[in-house]
Amino acid sequence: MEKRANSIATRALSGAAGVILLALIAAGTFYWNPLWVNDQIIRYHLWRAEVQSEYVDAGGYRLHYFEATPPDGAPGTPLVLIHGLGSRGEDWSPMIPSLAAAGFHVYVPDLLGFGRSAKPDVPYSLQLEENDALAFLDAIHLQHADVAGWSMGGWIAAAIALDQPQRVDRLVLYDSLTLKFDPTIAQDAFVPTDKASLDRLVAVLSPNPRALPAFVVRATLRKFHRTGWIIQRTMDSIFTKKDALDARIAAIHQPTLIVWGSEDRLIPIAVGEATHHDIPGSVFVAIQGCGHLAPGECPKPVLAATIAFLKAQPPMRGGEQTLPGPTQ
Repeated sequence: MEKRANSIATRALSGAAGVILLALIAAGTFYWNPLWVNDQIIRYHLWRAEVQSEYVDAGGYRLHYFEATPPDGAPGTPLVLIHGLGSRGEDWSPMIPSLAAAGFHVYVPDLLGFGRSAKPDVPYSLQLEENDALAFLDAIHLQHADVAGWSMGGWIAAAIALDQPQRVDRLVLYDSLTLKFDPTIAQDAFVPTDKASLDRLVAVLSPNPRALPAFVVRATLRKFHRTGWIIQRTMDSIFTKKDALDARIAAIHQPTLIVWGSEDRLIPIAVGEATHHDIPGSVFVAIQGCGHLAPGECPKPVLAATIAFLKAQPPMRGGEQTLPGPTQ
């Protein structure tokens, strides 16, 4: 009996030691690579929501994308979400499952150079990223869809609506880079090299920035050190202002929704209001208390406005609305 009790105790101690070891490994992994751990958590939740992670060859490069379909098995209305500069498909995660549940067949590509897509040595101009987005649509055999873009992705979505209008049924622009304006940040501000410059970038992106732990700051700066060259090439393209759509944007004829965080410090809401004025029949929605990251930080009002607009029959034309953000 005593021998059996000792054996049970030994196994219990071994099991406890194993649990402790796993906990230490997990803690160490999170400490040394918190951004990777955060991505795994996001991807797990998307997988649980039946959002598929896929790859496709487009324009000669391998692109990653998420795909989600309505849970009732219906084909769904095609909807493409295009992320912004320095972003990737995971940043749409607060919205993807809800849009699929609302009846949309959602495609969320990582643009060339970002996320899990290929990162070749190319200029990464706005024009190149538009061509990349069009190559993605061709690769998945999507002839037309509703197209939504966030920040730089808004420029891409609007450019597609102008250059290949038959591909875009309805257009949604979130805090988008479409018109010339005087930037509130330096040309290299999107590639911070120390804590002070990272803090300045975060303060521009969010009206209520959270203090980042030191180990997260270190991991974030390491990531910028690895991929910042891609972001900088796009920023250099943006700062030339040669791709601004001011002279063309009035030619957009698709039903258009413009959503803007009222506290956007990167691309001020005045730019959104000017875009609304220039696009005939566009609908403008301001989200109170939200900044440039409104689709990620304020998904509920952004989703409500987006779904109402995309499902409206006949399509919405004209009008302005203000919705409360989470702080209200």
